[in-house]
This record gives sequence, structure tokens and C-alpha cells, in this order.
Amino acid sequence: MPRRNRVDPYGEIVETPLRGSWMGNRGCIHRGYRIVRPWNGKRWIVCALAFRGWVAPKWAPGRWTALFFYDEAVALAAGHRPCALCRRADYERFSAAAELRGAEAIDGRLHGERVDGRQKRRHVVPWRALPVGAFADLEGVPHVVLRDRLRPWSPSDGYGSPVQRPSVGVASVLTPPLSLRALDNGYPVQINP
Repeated sequence: MPRRNRVDPYGEIVETPLRGSWMGNRGCIHRGYRIVRPWNGKRWIVCALAFRGWVAPKWAPGRWTALFFYDEAVALAAGHRPCALCRRADYERFSAAAELRGAEAIDGRLHGERVDGRQKRRHVVPWRALPVGAFADLEGVPHVVLRDRLRPWSPSDGYGSPVQRPSVGVASVLTPPLSLRALDNGYPVQINP
């Protein structure tokens, strides 16, 4: 039975039957099986589903809340970054591509870029400047950016059929600027086919 522990590109925690390719957390944000707050702290990370044979406990009282992401592009759009423990090589690649060192510095910058109070912060960027793997809102629907196309995303179906990527104008971008810089500088984001 699906629980409300999946994250969409807007950073919202939703209930969906989609399986996650990645796990992560935002601190302890649950009581029982209910999400009671959107985050607890600035460290929003993306983890491997298992690490050295260890699988994270789910819904454990007083422990961090396990969240799941359809793919890494969704996780970055929501404002998360690779874990420095279970995904050390990816964390180092992300840090180098973002041109910012240290988890505290990265988390502080991302936190300011991903939320404005309790609302998802959006950024305006020309469509032609968006790197592959970024997410933008187009007519109320999140779309992942591919080379010359966009693919709409929904919490019930994942990615839909590709549509033409606009070549002029500006996009309402969900992916925070620091993660955009990492993508633009070659961070190899995972996108489900």
C-alpha cells in the first residue's frame, strides 16, 4: 500500500504507487505513518536505496523519515543533493560541478534557493539556457528538460510522451540554481527512461 513518502519535482511529499529509484530525507518529519512537517533542517539528501547491506528503517519513531524519488532529476528539482556517505563519488562530482565545497555550504545555499518561507521557490531562466535534467513548470505541469524535448511528469505515471522544447522565452524553473550549475557543468543526473 503506498504511503505519503514520495517527493515530486515541486518538493511536495505525496502518496503515489510509483516506485522510487532513490531514497533520501529531510530529517524526522513524521509521527506514526503521517508526515507532520515539510522538513526538519537544511540537509536534504538523496541516498542509495541500500548501502553496504544496510537498508534504512521506514517510519521508525524519532528517526529520520525515509522519502523516495522517482529518479535523481526529480530529487534535484525538489532541492535535494547527493548524500556524502552512501553516494560519496556522486557527492564529490556534484560539489565540483556546482563549484561549491562542503555539505554545510551546499545545504545552506540550496535551502535558500529551494524555499521561500514554506513555498517552493521558482526561478526564471531562458529555455535555451536550461541544461538536460532540469525541471520547469509548463502550464502547471512539471517537465524534465531533455536536449531538444521536454517530458511531462506526473505522480501517477512518471514521464509522459515528449513535447517540443521551447526555443524562445523564459521558463519557470523548479530546479534550484546551484543544481542547475552542477547540471550545466556536466553532473551526470540519472533520469528514468
